[in-house]
Amino acid sequence: MSFAELLEHVGSMGRFQVVYVTLLSLPVLLMASHMMLQNFTAALGDHRCVVRYEDGPGNRSLGEEELLAVAIPRDERRRPEQCRRFVRHQWWLLNASILNGTHGGAHNVTHLETEPCRDGWVYDRSTFSNTFVMEWDLVCSSRTLKEMAQSIYMAGVLVGGVIFGGLSDKFGRRLILIWSYLQLAVSGTVTAFSPNFSVYCVFRFLTGMAYSGVVLNCVSMSVEWTPTRTRPILGALTGYSYTTGQILLAGLAYLIPEWRHLQLAVSLPYFLFFFYSWWFAESARWLVTACKLDWATKELKRVARINGKPEVADKLTIEFLRSHMKEEMASLKASHSILDLVRTRTMRRISCCLSFVWFSTSFAYYGLVMDLQNFGTNIYLTLLIFGAVDFPAKLVSVFGISYVGRRPTQAACLILAGLTILANIFIPQEMPTVRTALAVFGKGCLSASFNCVYLYTGELYPTVLRQTGMGLGNTMARLGGMVAPLVKLSGEFIPFLPPLIYGAAPIVSGVAAAFLPETRNVPLPETIEEVESKSLQQKDKTQQEPLNHQMQALLQSTKPET
Repeated sequence: MSFAELLEHVGSMGRFQVVYVTLLSLPVLLMASHMMLQNFTAALGDHRCVVRYEDGPGNRSLGEEELLAVAIPRDERRRPEQCRRFVRHQWWLLNASILNGTHGGAHNVTHLETEPCRDGWVYDRSTFSNTFVMEWDLVCSSRTLKEMAQSIYMAGVLVGGVIFGGLSDKFGRRLILIWSYLQLAVSGTVTAFSPNFSVYCVFRFLTGMAYSGVVLNCVSMSVEWTPTRTRPILGALTGYSYTTGQILLAGLAYLIPEWRHLQLAVSLPYFLFFFYSWWFAESARWLVTACKLDWATKELKRVARINGKPEVADKLTIEFLRSHMKEEMASLKASHSILDLVRTRTMRRISCCLSFVWFSTSFAYYGLVMDLQNFGTNIYLTLLIFGAVDFPAKLVSVFGISYVGRRPTQAACLILAGLTILANIFIPQEMPTVRTALAVFGKGCLSASFNCVYLYTGELYPTVLRQTGMGLGNTMARLGGMVAPLVKLSGEFIPFLPPLIYGAAPIVSGVAAAFLPETRNVPLPETIEEVESKSLQQKDKTQQEPLNHQMQALLQSTKPET
């Protein structure tokens, strides 16, 4: 009896699974909020230097526009410079004709002596009442610190994927998930009370680590307690929870413009998630592979009773489990490491191809959405549209992975996303609506790719290495997220280079996805040996099909005519 058959015995999709997956999906609502939070907590409108007071000719009382005219130089668009001011007020600029640029005075203005903003900045707070960029003056010479804060968060997500992925395979999914909820709640809350930028970065890093622990274990625990036939739907539920979280963030950010209050709003609910997570059952698949048969029996009995099968629960014993899971337990190793991901031929191929897929999906995704202010439209509306497109995109991906297969769906999503991003290179800047529409479509394809790869990765790796494999994928995704802003900087020298790289990467990964094994309607592998044997069976079947066709053709040709 395989574990899939044992799960059917106690109830593979009953009351327990419905409640279990629902409670796992609720925290995912706010995962998008933490990932995209800096679009609002680090937002910045127009700003300029603080203007110091100086007496003018005749001690005239000046209005704001006149004061800005004599104190702040103008940029190419005739707006006050954001990072410079005149060393001395230029009273002669009060001449209206020069101020309006009709007498050629602007040429002389460019040669006037200026200095950096020494007394601070004045910010336009009409859209964002306060952000940490405004509070700590991360503008002008310090503007790169804003991007550094997001990179530090992504580094935390990367480190969390490596650490929590391995710990989950060693100590169990449930324990690490509970800890991740607590860490995210505490670090996210403390972030809201950060006295300076350095403390803010430290706790954002810890929040990023916890983010990985939550995402990895939510996916694995859902996959390992549900049957193969329902996993696409459950994967879509998790994906839609994340998408709904993006829309929720737009509403929260609109209602809570103060960055510290917004940080609290998306962090405090994790204390509630931490408290109810103690109800979760440990993955029985992991318990069996870890040879914890007494604990596995206890959890399976509990699931059977919740699913309304008390007679099955009464028959389950450690001896029953040991006798029926003998084959799986006989092939288990005492311990596994990350090296097992590349030790054998099939595992090596799976790990390499999935690394390409995870990296490119995240790389192109964050290349599109990491700075919504660049679209030049209402930031709340932009996030709303970017979130809404995920609903049809993920629905299409669910049908694809359910009826077409994981492999073709994964490859198609990546290649379509890459082609869409490349197409934007040829759309003129004067057509922002078309460019935005293509970007939204590309983002939808990448969201569908994420939806597929989370499920696909969990099905490709065996139970003994599932979390380690998910951790590797998560690590590659975060590397992609960290590299994306660096590539964006290259646009200052070659404007078409960033979209060219963003588009080429998912196309290459789409080709790599074609070399992965198909997992549709295939039971979850428990061991590395099972992965390797299935690969050999598929290879033999592929090689045997042409021979069978040739033999049939030969027999047909030798059949006597009647």
